[in-house]
Amino acid sequence: MIVKSAEFCISSPDYKKCPKDGRPEYAFIGRSNVGKSSLINMLTGVKGLAKTSGRPGKTQLINHFLINKEWYLVDLPGYGYAKTSKTSREKWGRMMRDYFLHREELTNVFVLIDSRIPPQRIDLEFLEFLGSNGVPLAIVFTKTDKEKQREVMANVKAMKQTLKEQWEELPPLFLTSSLTGYGRDAVLDCIENINQTLQ
Repeated sequence: MIVKSAEFCISSPDYKKCPKDGRPEYAFIGRSNVGKSSLINMLTGVKGLAKTSGRPGKTQLINHFLINKEWYLVDLPGYGYAKTSKTSREKWGRMMRDYFLHREELTNVFVLIDSRIPPQRIDLEFLEFLGSNGVPLAIVFTKTDKEKQREVMANVKAMKQTLKEQWEELPPLFLTSSLTGYGRDAVLDCIENINQTLQ
């Protein structure tokens, strides 16, 4: 897929206020500081489209970006950031749960996982939530350039083995680097293939 245009559309506090034009949506989510904004900017080829920050928890709303006038890339708040109030975490949790379970336009969720570290309980629980509710998903390993390849592949293998203990079939997995652009074509081709099945 060639990204010809990418533009910010709207930030919404809940799914009921998201765009109502019926275009398919591809959501990106992961633990705070997993490199989500950098990945979105890399995928779209627009530097600064999604705001990057060294401070976790920057994204607090459902952010829609219209790609090629055809589909939405949705930037969701990260999970697992401990330095926010319990009330804020619960509010974000309800907002995201409602979006995943009730947003009809949601076509696929790309769950970002930091490739530099072994499987984390919070990621596994989130994947289980999506899987048990029948939400289509793919796993995107980020920051593969930040660690020795041996370590990266060991962590990817560990994630696969852990998931196989409960999952009959593994979701698609992608390895990416926002710095080098590695994995960009694979993720965009995945979206394009899904879009074609919707036509």
